[in-house]
Amino acid sequence: MPEPRSGGARDLVATMTGFARTLRAAGVGADHQRTQGFLTALGHLDVAAERDVYWAGRLTLCAGPDDLARYDRCFAAYFAGERPRPGRSRTTVTVTRLVAEPYGSRGQEEAGEQSAVPATASEIEVLRNRDVARMTAAEREQVNRMLALLRGVRERRGSRRFTPAHSGVLDSHRTVREAIRRGGEPARLRMRTHRDRPRRVVMLVDVSGSMAPYADTLLRFAHALVRAEPRATEVFSAGTRLTRITAELRHRDPDVAMLAVSRAIPDWNGGTRLGEEIKALLRLADPRGATVVIASDGWERGSPEILGAQMARLSRLAHRVVWVNPHKGDPAYRPLTAGIMAALPYITDFVAGHSLAAFEDLAALLAAGTRGSARTGRRSHA
Repeated sequence: MPEPRSGGARDLVATMTGFARTLRAAGVGADHQRTQGFLTALGHLDVAAERDVYWAGRLTLCAGPDDLARYDRCFAAYFAGERPRPGRSRTTVTVTRLVAEPYGSRGQEEAGEQSAVPATASEIEVLRNRDVARMTAAEREQVNRMLALLRGVRERRGSRRFTPAHSGVLDSHRTVREAIRRGGEPARLRMRTHRDRPRRVVMLVDVSGSMAPYADTLLRFAHALVRAEPRATEVFSAGTRLTRITAELRHRDPDVAMLAVSRAIPDWNGGTRLGEEIKALLRLADPRGATVVIASDGWERGSPEILGAQMARLSRLAHRVVWVNPHKGDPAYRPLTAGIMAALPYITDFVAGHSLAAFEDLAALLAAGTRGSARTGRRSHA
């Protein structure tokens, strides 16, 4: 990867947007929105690392499998200082570095054939929908990398504070101050409007024994949320006790953050007392107006009655209550455990949390938001 020239960050942005324009000229669907996603992803990565830039672009700028071959050719030509040649044959590739290597090399490099790319795209799609509990270590590593690139965009909510604007309500203080500066001469009317801010998310991750296959992936998803909005996200682990792990998840490197989390949580793979943990959550984290995300399979060792009572309190205070259950991704799953049955009447959104695609859907849900009542949400999602 070439280092940016003297312009620093400005030159880096120009370099990367120039790459996106090159892709568009070659027929890749790298539109403005995808380019913004690419630049946002690079803000969380090491731009001096060729592999990071390659995967950030491939995951954000390509609109479908047909774009992958063109993307690889353009990436190789652009960052090698060559002009891409649009009329080039689609059956060959000049470089065989990363075309299929991360998802398992099968000898694609031997002849430089591009025929391996569709198979790789298929593998990526399969990986997105595969249950993380059934993945190999190598597949988990790939999913972890893609989770680190998830955009933790948040639903916006109105604030009581104002900000200058071209339209809105009259800002009498600024208008009068400007008139005074002009010696009493009439001045242009100044306007203001309410600011908006990201809606807070409070996330509770079950780290009990029954959640062991999913806990690490859920915590990595929580890390992506914290990195995107550090001031608007609180994360707790739940087992036999409640542990606040927000500070540990603020580290930029996901692996370092997971190591810090593993040291901070004292009750990995134990039992679950969700009713008591939610009661403690109501004391430690103010859920008023927040979206509360509970990631658990609902295996409750405590009293289901306590869980139901605390969920009722939580649903009255929170903007929404989202319950993420890894087993909901199974078509045969039915919410029949005592914990889930006690909590279900107070859940706004009941969603799956077993695969990368499920986490992408959850991220989209937190970004879009809904403003219906818990009763409406329960009918829609339970």
